[in-house]
Amino acid sequence: MRRWARLGASLLFTAACLWWTFKDTQWDGMWASLASARWIMLVPYLVLLTGVHVARTLRWGNLLSGIERVPFRPLNEASAIGFMMLAVLPFRLGEFARPLLIARRSKIRRSAAMTSVVLERVVDGLIVAVLLRALLFFVPPGAPHYDEIAIAANLVFLFFSGGFAVLLLARWQHDLVIGLMRRTVGRVLPGVTDRVIHVIDGFLGALRQLPDARDFARFFLWTAVYWALLGWGVQVLASAFDCTAAAAGTACEPLQLDLFQSFFVLCALVVGAMIPLAPGSAGTAQLAMLIALGVFLPDRVVHASGVAWANVQWLAPIVYQIALGLGFMLRSQLSFREIAGELEQQTPEPPR
Repeated sequence: MRRWARLGASLLFTAACLWWTFKDTQWDGMWASLASARWIMLVPYLVLLTGVHVARTLRWGNLLSGIERVPFRPLNEASAIGFMMLAVLPFRLGEFARPLLIARRSKIRRSAAMTSVVLERVVDGLIVAVLLRALLFFVPPGAPHYDEIAIAANLVFLFFSGGFAVLLLARWQHDLVIGLMRRTVGRVLPGVTDRVIHVIDGFLGALRQLPDARDFARFFLWTAVYWALLGWGVQVLASAFDCTAAAAGTACEPLQLDLFQSFFVLCALVVGAMIPLAPGSAGTAQLAMLIALGVFLPDRVVHASGVAWANVQWLAPIVYQIALGLGFMLRSQLSFREIAGELEQQTPEPPR
């Protein structure tokens, strides 16, 4: 019953976000933008997405190297299928797919693999929080939506930096921190507290299994490549909707983003995707991108070409990841229903 209640709440929230995304849409301009889009730009964009996939696969391998050096082929297979599950399952349930899959392809325990995913998320969260705060320094305070984005940036920064501080404190005084959490928040929200404690223990498990200095440096190198390709990809796909050369008299509004604006929109997209509700962050991702676009572009562009681009920018990586994951799933003779069922029924074992 609780699962259905969560699903209902997820659908309602997603519907509200989609309504907000489309409520001011200039439909003639949006369709004109889609009709005049240079779809050939999907080719370099898909090349960049391939680079993104390789970079995040390799950096995961660098993290796991503290436990076992997994060959690229099984690592790539687990990564492709795992990120597909993350894209299609609600509540970010797919986060547990990679640990499940790599445990089947190596001697790494599922719980140990989960600690690497926890560490990845902590690092990525801190990167987005710091990057968004840094980019905001170059945005005029009077810009549209500045206050809303500043509040979101501050909340993300406080959440991840505060969470990181708690994790470090727990590394130093584990029993004291856990006991304090159970005596305070645990009395009111015991279920949530247990999940938070599980995340803390997962992070601490990752700290005990860190790779050597060389692989750790490679992890950060591939992380930098990963984020650079993502930001560049936003600019490349947005350029497909620059209909400046379209025939006169069309309703298309040119969409142009420089690299700074592309990274700003990317950060907003990631913040929207942090809300773990609908599959693929439907609704929240598009809305976050449109709010970020409104900082730099006039409403007539945001609600026409901006809506067209935001939906393609949301959908294209999901379609790519699903196609990639299905290809590896078919080759491995795995069942989607089998993996999804195991993810729903089993909770990860506590890290050791």
